[in-house]
Order: sequence, then structure tokens, then C-alpha cells
Amino acid sequence: MTCLQSIAKAQAPEKLMLIGKLAASTGVTIQAIRYYEQLGLLPTAPRTKAGYRVYDHNHVRCLTFIRRSRELGFSLDCVRSLLGLWESNCDCAAKELSLRQLVIVRGKIADLKKLEKAHKTMTDACNPGAQASCPHLRYVVGPGLKMH
Repeated sequence: MTCLQSIAKAQAPEKLMLIGKLAASTGVTIQAIRYYEQLGLLPTAPRTKAGYRVYDHNHVRCLTFIRRSRELGFSLDCVRSLLGLWESNCDCAAKELSLRQLVIVRGKIADLKKLEKAHKTMTDACNPGAQASCPHLRYVVGPGLKMH
């Protein structure tokens, strides 16, 4: 039985928790939990007679899976795919998603290295009081535009 299927089964009342406790136990905000429910990533929680959502340990497992996937930089669409792979015990396809994510991460690292170089160049060129204009502000203003 998969994580999401087992959520449909009734749980003993002592095993149920409200959304605040779920948020605290998983490190995910209440707003994000509701958002993931709206998107269908996290199964909709049953409600008490008073209208409160109640969650069980399977919600914790699924939400932790979602949070960790997001921490790895996966988009919500990829998280949805990963959840499907997890549910179907088909982990071999997860490698392809991870390889695609690795390309994205490497691109971001290259962009960050460019940013690092730009900041280093600006700070190396900065000599307050001994130059006509600030290299940081010149960079932000852009070429061809006047500082003032």
C-alpha cells in the first residue's frame, strides 16, 4: 500500500494531528501545506465535525517527501512526478529527473560564479574618495547612462 493510499484508511484518533502540529513536525508552513493540498500534491485531509483538518503520519511522510524534493530544487511538476514514481515503486525513472535537475543546478552555479566575479571586480576597483565615480553604481546604472 502506498503512502497516499494509506491516508484514506481511518486512523486512531490519538494518531491524528491538526495542521499546526503537522507544520511544526515537518518544517513546512501552514500556507504551504494548504497550497500543496490545493495542487493535489498532498492528499486533502479529512475534517472533524468542527471543520478542522486532521492529518496522520502518512501526511507527515508525504509532506516530508515534498519538502525534501523542494530543498533539492525540484519544481512542483517534478515533485508531482517524483511522488508518482514513489507511489508506483518505480525509482529507476527518478534518475532521469535528477539528471535534469543536475543540469539546472550546474547552470545556477555558473550564474553564481559570474555574479561572484562581477562583485569581485567591482570591489577590487573601488577606492572610496580617490575616484571620480563609484564602480558599483556605474555597473548598476549601466553603460551609456550618466550617473546623475
